[in-house]
Amino acid sequence: MPTAYSQKSDRDLVLACQKREPQAFEELVKRHQRTVYALIYQLAPDWDDTTDLAQEVFIRVWRSINNLRNPASFRSWLTQIVTNLFYDELRKRPRKLPTVSMDDSATDEDGENPTRDIPDSSAMPEEKVLNKEISDVIRQAMLKLPEQFRTAIVLREVEGLSYEEIAVITQTEMGTVKSRIARARTKLQELLKPYIENSQSTAEVPQ
Repeated sequence: MPTAYSQKSDRDLVLACQKREPQAFEELVKRHQRTVYALIYQLAPDWDDTTDLAQEVFIRVWRSINNLRNPASFRSWLTQIVTNLFYDELRKRPRKLPTVSMDDSATDEDGENPTRDIPDSSAMPEEKVLNKEISDVIRQAMLKLPEQFRTAIVLREVEGLSYEEIAVITQTEMGTVKSRIARARTKLQELLKPYIENSQSTAEVPQ
C-alpha cells in the first residue's frame, strides 16, 4: 500500500530524515537498496557475501544524512558512501595470488602504477541469473581489471557519473580518471572479443 512517504521525492525524504523521521529513512532504504547491492556487486564481483557491507552503507547514511547540504544530490552522495566503504573494505583484505598484469605500462598521469598485479579469478561460482552465460563472461572480464580501473568504469558506465564526480569520489585527478576509463574500455573489449566472435560464428551456422 502506498504511504505518505512513498509519494515523496528523494529530496523530501532526505529533509524528513534530517528531522529524524524513521519512516522516511525506511522509504529511502526500500527505494535504493537494490541500487546499493548492484553497485557493490559491480565494484566487487568476486566478494562472496556483501550483505553486511550493504547494511553498513545505510548505517552510514543515517548517521551522516544531516551533513548532506544539498538534499537533491542524495543519489550521488549515496554512491560516494558506497565507493568509500568499498575502498575501506578493500584495504582490509589481503591481495590474492596468483596475479596477472593488465598491461606493461608502468605509470599513469599521477605517477602511480595503474597496472598493479591483480587476482587471476578465472574460476567463477555459478549464479542463478537471467542470461547467465553473458553475465558470467562480463563478470570474469571485470574481475581482470585492477580495482581502480573497475571502480572508474563502473561509476561512469553503470552509475552515469561525470568525470568530475568520479575524480572527487575516488580522490583522483580528472586526467587519470579519463585515462583509466579509456583503458578499461579497451581491455574489456579485448577480453570480450573472443566471446562475441564465437557468438557471431554460432549464429551464422545454418540451422
